[in-house]
Amino acid sequence: MVAAMTLTTRFAPSPTGYLHLGHAFSARMAWAKARAAGGRFLLRLEDIDSTRCKPDYADAILEDLRWLGFGWDGEVRVQSAHLAEYTAVLNRLEDRGLLYPCFCSRSEIMQAQAAPHSGEVMYPGTCKALSAAERAERTASGRKYARRLDVTKAVRETGALRFFEESTGWVDAVPQRLGDVVLARSDVPTSYHLCVVHDDALQGITHVTRGEDLLAATHTHTLLQKLLGLATPVYAHHKLLMDDNGKRLAKRDGAPTLRAMRLAGEDAVTVLKQLTESAV
Repeated sequence: MVAAMTLTTRFAPSPTGYLHLGHAFSARMAWAKARAAGGRFLLRLEDIDSTRCKPDYADAILEDLRWLGFGWDGEVRVQSAHLAEYTAVLNRLEDRGLLYPCFCSRSEIMQAQAAPHSGEVMYPGTCKALSAAERAERTASGRKYARRLDVTKAVRETGALRFFEESTGWVDAVPQRLGDVVLARSDVPTSYHLCVVHDDALQGITHVTRGEDLLAATHTHTLLQKLLGLATPVYAHHKLLMDDNGKRLAKRDGAPTLRAMRLAGEDAVTVLKQLTESAV
């Protein structure tokens, strides 16, 4: 008889700033799910962007979670310490002809139409049509390039895909929603999409609890999981916390941070009560 798999969740913030209530809400959802099931709650720092991620922010994340009582199980996985693993996965995909170099500048890409439902820019596939000779010539000239996933070719290889969303049931995955996503670029040697899929499988994550703003990305993640022979976890995309003006809490908009609350002497119990009420 095969033993049931232990329910395992995770919280995976990027240390590009201090955590705010929106982050705490997401952490609480994953932590509470694991603790209610007698499962495991893991912490991962997604710090692959060396230009924006800072050690001070990483330290503050650990302090904030301890302050709130969200203890995690095992060691913290720090993605920047595992870049070679992600490169190996990228090379496997490239060897199968599923990646292609994109030489377009960010400004050129930004002129493209935004992808539906995501707010991300849908890449028009400009460089996909380049011949092997043209790609080789541009590479030899020293032009920087990103490595994009050829979604059309990938879907032909995998066939129909789906994932399970706790609130709605089975969802047919449509990876074309985000188009040919970037899996690596010159300044960041890997991408969120690739790292999250690799690490969720490596860490045995059975349930992914995260904000509804990442629902569109789940379609791409399901494709990558199938391509790499990885299990697809159960997903639960929760609502986002909003400010008084109905705008989602965000670092870039200066949302009140947990660190500021701690330093101001606020009580963690009060913050936890606010998070609990927000979950209703």
